[in-house]
Amino acid sequence: MNELSELIKEKSYYTKQDIVALLKVTDKKAISDIYDLAHHINKKNLGDNVLKCGVIEFSNYCNKNCLYCRIRRSNEKVTRFRLTQKEILKLTYKAEKTGYSSVLLQSGDDCEFNLESIADTITQIKKSTKLSVILSMAEKTELEYKVLKDAGADSYILKHETSDPILYRQLHPDLKYSNRIKCLRVIKQLGYDIGSGILVGLPGQTFESIANDILLFKELDIDIIDIGPYLPYPDTPLARKFQQAGGYFAPAIGYFDVNEVIFKIIAITRIVTGKSLIPFTPNFNAINFENGKEISLKRGANMILEDLVSHKYLHFLRSQV
Repeated sequence: MNELSELIKEKSYYTKQDIVALLKVTDKKAISDIYDLAHHINKKNLGDNVLKCGVIEFSNYCNKNCLYCRIRRSNEKVTRFRLTQKEILKLTYKAEKTGYSSVLLQSGDDCEFNLESIADTITQIKKSTKLSVILSMAEKTELEYKVLKDAGADSYILKHETSDPILYRQLHPDLKYSNRIKCLRVIKQLGYDIGSGILVGLPGQTFESIANDILLFKELDIDIIDIGPYLPYPDTPLARKFQQAGGYFAPAIGYFDVNEVIFKIIAITRIVTGKSLIPFTPNFNAINFENGKEISLKRGANMILEDLVSHKYLHFLRSQV
């Protein structure tokens, strides 16, 4: 226990072994101490400020076939949509009036969406609002990232999902882990605040790979860290494995309470990275977190992402345009 208490202290450097040990903690008092330390570091570095960001999914078309993703290319049961520029701008104006400080423009890897149109939309948002613009539009070329940055984009989120190259390859049949990391480095070099993140509860995930994820956040100096639960979306290949396992299951971790594990990972990530933004995301609501938003803000999170687009709202938008 003395060794554990030495680990749960603020310090400048944590080894992989340190992080794995913290991830494996089951003692309730020690877990509470981890949460308290994360909250202390959060308040010390960032105060009581909580950033509120509105998520605008402007296209759910994607030409990739990731095994876990609801908008994967082969999922023919998804109702596809693309927002027009006018619809995107309408949502951003509403977001600012509602009190959001930033908007996240999000899409799948949609090759049909015109890059110049997105760049012009970003420029108009920056001219007519005080909102920060965060993008999440999958992998692009360096030139495309530069066009979007020059248009006024402030941040770019490109989640790596897992730092285990073998698991990454299994989940992403038409993507390369090395290219994902290369893209993150390019985005950083272009002057963006960069975001990445992981899914928790993937079949095959280990405490060691999660520790590597947290160390990667630190190494790349990630500004926005999105830690969310794996959701078994219907009509996806990975959902079938999830159902066969009977719930959240990773062979090297065992059955676990996904709520507790995610909160612990958020807290440990805060302890290791210090000043990064860590959001509470809409995906948390899908696994029935009770008071999850309030709890997460006491355990290391300091940002709230909220969906601004729903099929009901799409219908409303198009009846008003």
